[in-house]
Amino acid sequence: MTGKFPAPFAYQSKNPDFKALIADKITRQHFMKHIGFEITCIEAGYVEGSAPLVSFLRQQDGRVHGGVTATVADLVTGFAAFSLVSPDDRVVTSDLKVSYFSPGTGDMIFGRGWVIKPGKRLHYCEAEIYDYHGEESVLIAKAFAIM
Repeated sequence: MTGKFPAPFAYQSKNPDFKALIADKITRQHFMKHIGFEITCIEAGYVEGSAPLVSFLRQQDGRVHGGVTATVADLVTGFAAFSLVSPDDRVVTSDLKVSYFSPGTGDMIFGRGWVIKPGKRLHYCEAEIYDYHGEESVLIAKAFAIM
């Protein structure tokens, strides 16, 4: 499922152990665990992951709930930003704008997020969220986040 890095960015993390620190933080991400989201790729400035679209992640018409889509966007952009900061720094979401393109009706949601411009205090990020039904994928949302 691993996608290709969406842009020719080559970032250097301020933390040489960012992958281990993110793996540790994931153990305390209780909501992420609750929805079954697993990060599958961590690179400096780039993160991706997926979750099975079980029934409690769907709204009344059987489509993926918009809040789940936004959560996936927040997770991948937040960890992408976190991958670039110093070990003692923290990352929180300042802004998150999600544009929904298509309803998710498949069996899995996949998200990838990346930093488009790192800054001293703010990192500007983007995400793409896909719905998978078997091998078929549909782009269901794009997001812009400031972390």
